[in-house]
Amino acid sequence: MSPHLRLAALLLAVGAWSAGLPMAGGLAGAARAEDAPPAASSAEIVPTVTVTPASREPVEERVPLSGTLVARQEVQVYPQVSGYEVTELLAEVGDRVEQGQPLARLSDATLSAQLAQAEAEHARAQASISQAESQIASTAAAAEQAATALDRAQRLKDSGNAPQATLDQAIAAEASATAAAASARDGLTVARAGLAQADAALMIARLNLERTTIRAPVAALVTERNVQLGALSGGATTPMFRLIANGEIEMEGEVLETALAGLQVSDPAELSAAGVGPITGEVRLIPASVDPVTRLGIVRVSLPQDERLRIGLFASGWLILDRREAVTVPATAVLADSGGDRVQVVRDGRVETRVVRAGVLWNGRREILEGLTEGELVMLRAGAFFRDGDPVRPVDEVQAARLTAGELTTPPGATGAAGGSGGMSAQAASVTTAAAQGPTTANSPGDAGADVTGQP
Repeated sequence: MSPHLRLAALLLAVGAWSAGLPMAGGLAGAARAEDAPPAASSAEIVPTVTVTPASREPVEERVPLSGTLVARQEVQVYPQVSGYEVTELLAEVGDRVEQGQPLARLSDATLSAQLAQAEAEHARAQASISQAESQIASTAAAAEQAATALDRAQRLKDSGNAPQATLDQAIAAEASATAAAASARDGLTVARAGLAQADAALMIARLNLERTTIRAPVAALVTERNVQLGALSGGATTPMFRLIANGEIEMEGEVLETALAGLQVSDPAELSAAGVGPITGEVRLIPASVDPVTRLGIVRVSLPQDERLRIGLFASGWLILDRREAVTVPATAVLADSGGDRVQVVRDGRVETRVVRAGVLWNGRREILEGLTEGELVMLRAGAFFRDGDPVRPVDEVQAARLTAGELTTPPGATGAAGGSGGMSAQAASVTTAAAQGPTTANSPGDAGADVTGQP
């Protein structure tokens, strides 16, 4: 025993004797104090960290989308005859109509009279053709008779039995009959032209009368009616009816220009419409240009038929560019800064900071494209203060939770440095609280220490 300890024991014994206490007890206590092992230095405590294996999980690559529900193809219905009174309205907003179904009717009295007039003109044109044909037959007979008379007069003149005057008369009569026949043939051409004109006028009159009934050009949903009974057709610049062809409604949304390169027709979309809830669709049209001010492109997403959908409703959601399986780690295991992305791998009880190439973030996990293989252990919550080669004691998430709950008094694999099995040290108790709290933010080096379940 050293001189100093001997002196302390002697003084303790004297104090005990003066107080009337047994000296043996004091000496025994001094001896136990001398024989007790020295307290462990805090520098010898190895921090306990929560680790998790890199695992292969399904991930989705998504881009946000927001916009408005619009008609896939809007149809505007205008009257094709102007100045006629609206006498009937046969469709209301919200009605589904078939192709050719009447929507409204106009007054047809005037157009009916015009049709009757056109029919009369057409009949007269047909009669003119018959008359011209009869005239042609008559003039043809006269021309033939004149030609016969001329031939006879010529023979008589040649035989000396008729004067020259008789022959001259026969020649003139034959020429006149030939001209009359030609005129009759031209008259038939004029009559036929008149009949064609009458045909066109009759067709127009019939069309105008038919157009007094306003019909749906396609099967559609009526979304707007801008006409009232008694109004005159053609007096407004707005259409009488607005329709949605086949009732098809789709979403017109804006997408960031950086996402357009990976976007393809038929990519699925998961959306939510105001007052309707979740709906699914697929990309129908990809923009050919981007707005130079907003840097956004307009995408059209086709939607299923749903009576609850209305044009003008706001909708938002995601376009799914890709679905795949990939190696992933919790988002809190990735440190990201100007130097790139890193994870802290725990191998043989030591920390290895490794540069990786991170991909998409999905369901709280980060895709690792390069630098990490499936099954490698990484710190659940990477710590910026750890360096390569630092010793750590790895525990999984279940063990960390049990440490926090007090079910384990010593971290698995701990030795006498923390006081053996007599109880969990104050430092171990403090770090298990941090483990119980779990990750709170992703990719934040400043919060990384919260993952540590034991500190020196």
